[in-house]
Amino acid sequence: MCLNAQEYMLPCLSKKWLGIECPGCGMQRALYLLYKGDFVASFQMYPALYPAMVLLLFLGLSFFVKLKHAHTVKWGLFSITMGTLIVSYMLKMLPLLLRL
Repeated sequence: MCLNAQEYMLPCLSKKWLGIECPGCGMQRALYLLYKGDFVASFQMYPALYPAMVLLLFLGLSFFVKLKHAHTVKWGLFSITMGTLIVSYMLKMLPLLLRL
């Protein structure tokens, strides 16, 4: 018996009810692709995954190790993550906006 992980992924309620993808759409599939080792497809599915992972790793590290400029680095990584998320979402929604 082979389990298919995609059968257990949570559906996007925004996409299901409103027909519009949310900024988080694709994250679960991107994590699954990353787990499978398909790094390029993972990035194409959800570009903000990589900066978010770096941010989470840094937050975990800074919890145990006190760094001098940790606050600045955290905000920089957060800004990069949010910027990537916003730009990729806008590019994904561009065809929808052009149809209006």
